[in-house]
Amino acid sequence: MFEPLARRRRRPALILGALAAAGALTLTAACSTPTVGIQAEAAGTTSADSVDWSDVTPASEITWWSNHPGSSQKVEEELIRRFEAENPDITVKLVTAGANYDEVAQRFQAASQTSELPDLVIASDVWWFRYHLNDQILALDEVFEAIDADAADFNPALYGDYEYDGAHWAAPYARSTPLFYYNKDMWAAAGLPDRGPETWAEFAQWGAQLDAQVPADSAPLGLATGTSWAAWWFENMIWGHGGEYSDGWDTTLTSPEALEAGEFLRDLFHGSKVATVSTDANADFSAGVVAATIGSTGSLKGILDAASFEVGTAYLPEGPDGGGTPTGGTGLAIPSSRPVENQLAAATFLKFLTSTDSTAYFSQNTGYMPVRTSAVESADMKAVYAATPQFRTAVDQLADRARSQDWIRVFVPGADQILTEAIEQIVLKGVDPQTAFEGITPQLETAYRENVEPYL
Repeated sequence: MFEPLARRRRRPALILGALAAAGALTLTAACSTPTVGIQAEAAGTTSADSVDWSDVTPASEITWWSNHPGSSQKVEEELIRRFEAENPDITVKLVTAGANYDEVAQRFQAASQTSELPDLVIASDVWWFRYHLNDQILALDEVFEAIDADAADFNPALYGDYEYDGAHWAAPYARSTPLFYYNKDMWAAAGLPDRGPETWAEFAQWGAQLDAQVPADSAPLGLATGTSWAAWWFENMIWGHGGEYSDGWDTTLTSPEALEAGEFLRDLFHGSKVATVSTDANADFSAGVVAATIGSTGSLKGILDAASFEVGTAYLPEGPDGGGTPTGGTGLAIPSSRPVENQLAAATFLKFLTSTDSTAYFSQNTGYMPVRTSAVESADMKAVYAATPQFRTAVDQLADRARSQDWIRVFVPGADQILTEAIEQIVLKGVDPQTAFEGITPQLETAYRENVEPYL
């Protein structure tokens, strides 16, 4: 089902000299978002092509920048403790580099021309590609081979998400899909079957029964908006109506199918009103303010801990033309300008962090999917599935329904923010979808033309 980007499009050689000459490009529609074209230069940097990793001694200390996805700081600290016990010659310093993926990315971009870069950094689904375009991250294939990291054991769909130009630029770490969460108590009180809705049309039919279960000023479905979120869950809806954000690099938001999806979205909030905007959808769901929400699989552990009712999990509903679920979350990348000793130590830690045992431990304590195939059916994960079946939903949905994200959202700098602006116009203000989508299409096209096309 997944096809790595490297196989979908032949990429001409990246002209790094042109990037350096271009300097910091201005992103017309989203100036607050870091853009491509910012290159880090560091004394003593060695090209990965010239490194004989067998001659390199790992650095004794490395720094890892994380936002602790899924409230995982204590989990990450425990993984570091385990790593240092097995590798006493390498110390890992964990730094909270931001509250979310975007904040980490902005800090990484700001540090790109300084000596303050980390040795390992969060690289989310909407950021890793621009890191690569900037020549800011190391291709992992050769160093992984040198340290026997067994990249073949990674879930091929998840590892393939970072493949471009015949190389992998990050490794999967806190990977997720959106899940449909529902309150089983409210479902039972409404007389509904104990399952998620198979289609959005079915959920609409259930709306009246669920209305009586939530507060008068609420609605059955709570959805959060915002960058790195709204355009992620809406991808399921636009696919479900036969549309997409883009066909390759060509924006397709004004197609009849995309506009139909926009009308469906507007009706959720302003017509049938089966949905409401939640500032914190997970908190509202856990508190019983809404009966259902769409949340990351990485939120599962937190939701289960916070809810006083039995939580149900289900695949995202399908639309009239099917749908599917986008993959998401984050990988981890190694900055290309760090000394090779630091890169080798970071790769050694990354190998441990994504090992079978480590990814199983991370998954059972957060809800993110195990990134190695050997971990999915490991004894540890089977025990988790038996005790908490909700954890299995994400793994099954990945196999059954996952779909590669539309290029415009994940590969064009700032596009996620631009898409969110249109979605929020529809959701918050009830703006006509044609007006909203036509308004952002030129911005998306400009962002691609100025920030991506010259460097492909």
